[in-house]
Amino acid sequence: MAATDLVPVRTALLSVSDKCGLIDLGRALHARGVTLISTGGTRAALTEADLPTVGIETITGFPEMMDGRVKTLHPKVHGGLLAVRDDASHAEALKTHGITPIDLVCVNLYPFEATVAAEGVTRAEAIEQIDIGGPSMLRSAAKNHRYVAAVGDPAAYPRVLAELEAHGGATTLALRAELAAGVFALTAGYDGAIASYLQQR
Repeated sequence: MAATDLVPVRTALLSVSDKCGLIDLGRALHARGVTLISTGGTRAALTEADLPTVGIETITGFPEMMDGRVKTLHPKVHGGLLAVRDDASHAEALKTHGITPIDLVCVNLYPFEATVAAEGVTRAEAIEQIDIGGPSMLRSAAKNHRYVAAVGDPAAYPRVLAELEAHGGATTLALRAELAAGVFALTAGYDGAIASYLQQR
């Protein structure tokens, strides 16, 4: 494994609907000096556990709005995820626009399939469970897995933490590529479930 395959995790963005394992993950990252950026209910859960966080609105300069529909769809988020870090023009754009690179994204998606499987769910309720920001962040991170770890499944948390322990707080390219493949499989299935629901109606 080349040393250049290792990317230290200094900044992580956590935004999860399923809070399973969140606090343990947050504590482990914080213990390594990782800056935790978080949103809404995720930030509330981390704060309740006495973990310091940076609210997403501090990063974007905008409050969460429209009932949470718009909060992470911003260049300061996606620029931090998509920048090719050894490209001089990308590095200059980060500097010019005050964008902090994000090394790890931990996102799980609104529970669309569980929602539509419940008895009596209205179409409006189902539509509100179509996640937009979550898949966008995961896909940005997965596309740029050369530099960013995209974690879309709580079951992967122990694996990620073990890797950070084994490599002095860094992730390997092999793990990032594996996580990226998992993300695209996840979002493909998610979109398929939404398409199926809409086509049936």
